[in-house]
Amino acid sequence: MAPLQTIRGMITLALTPILTFFVSTFSLIDLSWGRKSQTKAQIFPRYWGRILCRLAGVRVTVEGIDNIDPQQTYIFVGNHCSQYDIFSFQGYFSHNFRWIAKKELFSIPVLGQAMHRIGYIPIDRSHGRQALKSLDEAAKQIAAGTSVLIFPEGTRCADGFLHEFKTGAVLLAIKAGVPIVPIGFNGSYEVLPKGKLLPKSGKITIRVGPPIPISHCIAGDKQELARNLHDAVEKLLDERYVQK
Repeated sequence: MAPLQTIRGMITLALTPILTFFVSTFSLIDLSWGRKSQTKAQIFPRYWGRILCRLAGVRVTVEGIDNIDPQQTYIFVGNHCSQYDIFSFQGYFSHNFRWIAKKELFSIPVLGQAMHRIGYIPIDRSHGRQALKSLDEAAKQIAAGTSVLIFPEGTRCADGFLHEFKTGAVLLAIKAGVPIVPIGFNGSYEVLPKGKLLPKSGKITIRVGPPIPISHCIAGDKQELARNLHDAVEKLLDERYVQK
């Protein structure tokens, strides 16, 4: 990494927690004493994502946004190989959506409170009854009109390739019963691969595929649906991210 790029990456890394704290604080103030609207408060995390991209010198384009209805509730599913999947989608994706996040994040002071108030959905990633209960609660919120983004691979991949989709996220989609939209993140792996701390400048292209209706699906279809969604996301990726 060139010296100037290293400095830029270090500045971005240092400012990320500070920016996150201030964005969380402003969100809480706006939700408590300002406009008191979850939808309008989305402007704060949107600026958070954009600033983190611009600090690192990352340009973001979104292709295929005309495939979706801005008034419709969706579950977006995409590949996941970088933290900049999150930053770019939050900053530049225009559809109103919320994040599904592990419940432990909601215990972090200020950040957790802001996530709860803004409508993010906690998921218990343990096994057993509590995990199933949190899955049911998440499905109810989605079915009631909350679009979300899910990474069905379960975690960031370390090699940039698209990997097998787990069925937990797919089961959530079946329970919610709303259309699924495949999303392809291209370029984020080069910006910040898993295991690295300092982002590089670059370009991220987010491709949006046509919605896939799943109202006819049942839990027994989860394996087949996971494969179909994997193939739909794969078609939105550049060739370098697809395993031969």
